[in-house]
Amino acid sequence: MQIVFLGTSSGAPTTKRNVSGIGLRLMDRGTWWLIDCGEGTQHQIMRSVLNISQLENIFITHLHGDHLYGLIGMLASRSLRGADTGGITLYGPKGIDEYVQAIMRISPVHLQYPLFIKVVEEGIIYEDDTIVVEAAKVKHRVPAFAYSMTEKPRPGAFKIELAKEAGIPKGPMYAQLKAGGSIQLEDGKVFHGKDFVNPPQPGLKVAFSGDTVPCQNMVRLAQGADMLVHESTYVHQHLELAERSGHSTAKQAAEIAVAAEVKDLLLTHLSPRYDIEDGSITLDDMLQEAQEVFPNTQIAQDLGVYEVKRTRLL
Repeated sequence: MQIVFLGTSSGAPTTKRNVSGIGLRLMDRGTWWLIDCGEGTQHQIMRSVLNISQLENIFITHLHGDHLYGLIGMLASRSLRGADTGGITLYGPKGIDEYVQAIMRISPVHLQYPLFIKVVEEGIIYEDDTIVVEAAKVKHRVPAFAYSMTEKPRPGAFKIELAKEAGIPKGPMYAQLKAGGSIQLEDGKVFHGKDFVNPPQPGLKVAFSGDTVPCQNMVRLAQGADMLVHESTYVHQHLELAERSGHSTAKQAAEIAVAAEVKDLLLTHLSPRYDIEDGSITLDDMLQEAQEVFPNTQIAQDLGVYEVKRTRLL
């Protein structure tokens, strides 16, 4: 998995940062998913490593404009790519269907691919053979959801060298052992699959907070994640502003990371007030505030690509 930031500013864009949009690259599938789609997202996609034709699913956290106003334009532009683009499923809170339908009714958009819209409730909202997506309600000024994407465990690797040393011939016997079965050779020796297959490899897990004040639902959803992407609109000195607007501080995001026992934290949704080099409080101060609580913290950069690290069991 890779996380590609298309916009990391809160509320309004700056000369350095666009508003909210995050790509999740699923390398094994050759596709990617989009979390939120603020105005200008399609321009950022063009500047990034992402290919708009390979977009498969879109997850909208809530219906504020800085997370949503780029959606229709992006869908329309994708349609111009031709017949090689597959369908898209759009997930979002109640009202996402009405929003899309109203705009397309007033300003007709003729998509050349199927668009499926699913209104989100808490719980598992998507599952296939390799990945599960869960939605959890978080606390903002409007109904809002956080999302986690969790890969299912992968089968452990077959110890082919060990099988060769044991004199096991290639072919059907290897398949039986890989499947966890037992075999018997002509000389009577018996071997068991568990001795020739490494432990299952845990899948990667990432979680995206959207906009929220600190809440237990976020801790639960992010539990054990390899990467938590959490909003960090303010520094803790401006806690009153954060509480009034339904946002989190950098310190609070770091505390969520500690409570959820995640491996790495990426801060996004940054107030433009701190993105000034000669300002009294800067993003360096925000980063320091978070790292004092949770050292494995980075501040996300627009068009930055962040690898979600896999831990292998031997």
